[in-house]
Amino acid sequence: MKTLILAASLAALFAAGSASAETIKIGVTPGPHAQIMEKVKDVAKGKGLDIEILEFSDYVVPNQALADGELTANSFQHQPYLDNQVKDRKFDLVSIGTSVNFPMGVYSKKVKSIDALKDGATIAIPNDPTNGGRALLILADKGLIKVNPAVGLKVGPADVTENKKNFTFAELDAAQLPRSLEDVDAAVINTNYALEAGLNPSTDPILKEGEKAPYVNVIAVKSKDKDSDWAKTLIASYHSDAVKAFVLDKFKGAVIPSW
Repeated sequence: MKTLILAASLAALFAAGSASAETIKIGVTPGPHAQIMEKVKDVAKGKGLDIEILEFSDYVVPNQALADGELTANSFQHQPYLDNQVKDRKFDLVSIGTSVNFPMGVYSKKVKSIDALKDGATIAIPNDPTNGGRALLILADKGLIKVNPAVGLKVGPADVTENKKNFTFAELDAAQLPRSLEDVDAAVINTNYALEAGLNPSTDPILKEGEKAPYVNVIAVKSKDKDSDWAKTLIASYHSDAVKAFVLDKFKGAVIPSW
């Protein structure tokens, strides 16, 4: 009888121990977001949080998957993109903390400098409103075009008010932009997709974006989870010295920690 009681007690103890580590599913895009989250996963495990990482090849699905409950959190987007998705798709999602910044760049296989772009050149930009607007603002900051300031961050080709070099803007899926370089004169590419395509965001761009706070990436969750213990552990793990050191060493300035 005592043996049975002892066995039952040990079984209960092991069951309690296995349940103590919470498991969450986080959606990321391939490349830096996935690589960084692997390091976060290592740190979080020591804090009693197990992370399962799922990769998505575009910017659309991760928020839908989070809203549908297929993910617990995601880490792939900046705040303006999340805000636009919440507004357009009525997602009940919020950011719980910042992650890293990926300064966008203009790349070209046709010219060596931004000033060498000829009259009538075709420039490919992302086809989503926030990243497309971000691309146009990089060109506007350089003085290559002017855009309607009243539109804010989500300017599109229709909001270009001055285009002295008659650039044509080709709107493409962000993930396809590196492949477009053979067919266009230049392309404005998000750093994660540039890295994935073997481009060097530190040296290859003919024009680079400044470090703009609105475009720091964020970690998103459902509103109901924003104050959960696992969410706090996730942010603490991400904002650790170990993850910062990994980002700085791995990406050599192409990806910038926000903390």
